[in-house]
Amino acid sequence: MKFLVAGAGAIGAYIGARMARAGFDVTLFARGPHLRAMQEHGVQVKSSEGDFVARPKIASSLEEVGPVDVVFLGVKAHGVCALAPQLKPVLGPETTVVSTQNGIPWWYFQGFGGEWDGLRLESVDPKGVISANIPSKQVIGSIVYFSTEITAPGVVQHIEGNRISLGEPDGSRSDRCRRIAEALIASGLRAPITTRMRHEIWVKVLGNASLNPVSALTRATLVQMVRDPGVCAEIRNIMEEVEAVSKKLGMELPVTIDQRIAGAEKIGEHKTSMLQDLEAGRPLELEAIVGAVIETGEHVGVTMPHARAVYACTKLREKVSMHKDERPSAQTTEHRLPALGDNEA
Repeated sequence: MKFLVAGAGAIGAYIGARMARAGFDVTLFARGPHLRAMQEHGVQVKSSEGDFVARPKIASSLEEVGPVDVVFLGVKAHGVCALAPQLKPVLGPETTVVSTQNGIPWWYFQGFGGEWDGLRLESVDPKGVISANIPSKQVIGSIVYFSTEITAPGVVQHIEGNRISLGEPDGSRSDRCRRIAEALIASGLRAPITTRMRHEIWVKVLGNASLNPVSALTRATLVQMVRDPGVCAEIRNIMEEVEAVSKKLGMELPVTIDQRIAGAEKIGEHKTSMLQDLEAGRPLELEAIVGAVIETGEHVGVTMPHARAVYACTKLREKVSMHKDERPSAQTTEHRLPALGDNEA
């Protein structure tokens, strides 16, 4: 199979490097100094599991890549809208598109069935740009449970974790999921296939929609937030609202709010990806992680006063931060919180 990582940041470059080292035909699409460094020196991976250098194909435009079998969307959620119209040269009728974004993905309600079938969330797919350019039948979902960062152009630091779950939106066990999982496993990653992808997304959202924006407002680590009685009470309130929305959609969460909070405490002195983005002057994944949940709540009739208040404050915090006369850090960190059951949160 021919693979493409569209948006080879910290997560995408790590996946691509792993696959290239295992001998797979993989191309990384990137730009700027990171692109040039990878073209000249390959992808340098630093890890406690062992450092290595991989030399996947590197592309500065998608036209030069041509149709591929599998596309991993490596950009963050707010970058998919701009990327989607550019994918036409690499999408054939049988190309599989693997979404790796945090939050509620644009495809979530496509083929959902029932009252909410086909619902489009303006917060993640404004004006339907993404769904118009990526056919829903070609999408499979994934949830990334590992942490990496770009410490210098072309250099990826693997911090922890190696799991990426895959799943068909309709819950089936497809051959295409199996083939992609086999390639990822052969590359040294854990790649379980889930038949409950839509349910698992809400487990991740339960923590992200509460912990991430609160961390951006307080600049606190996970353990600092959950050990502060007042802050933890607000986090719990948001989690209860998120859980209420998921239940309205018929989603069964395999973890309780107490377990999710305990899991966050166990991770310890870790900054959420949203706080890291804020400190680096990068845009926040606020719409997909929080805005989409609030928008879904509006559709299903769940009021979310606590989530709304934190969302509004975080949105202003981002606006104020982005307008400061500061240059963004060159360091890019991507952390996808580990799943409960892996002795992590």
